[in-house]
Amino acid sequence: MSPRYRTGSNSAGTVIAVVADVMAAILGLWILMYLLDANRANDLVQWIHSAANWLAGWSRDLFTFDRAWARVVAGYGLAAVVYLFVGHALANRLHRH
Repeated sequence: MSPRYRTGSNSAGTVIAVVADVMAAILGLWILMYLLDANRANDLVQWIHSAANWLAGWSRDLFTFDRAWARVVAGYGLAAVVYLFVGHALANRLHRH
């Protein structure tokens, strides 16, 4: 997170940036767990998978690559990038006003 969000001058912008970071972290964590073939019977893995499915519901099946890992990286990765971009753009806009 950028240091300019930590000044306390605009708490709404800080909250938006942190929420965007957490959402992207959950999506990135699921991509990593998928690529490393994490145990899907584990409660933490199930929770991360459920949260990532909910967060990437709009982009999860957007791409139709032949390889499953490519679909996961592209679909969930796109959602993570969009959340980061939109969240930080909105936080920057609120921070300026």
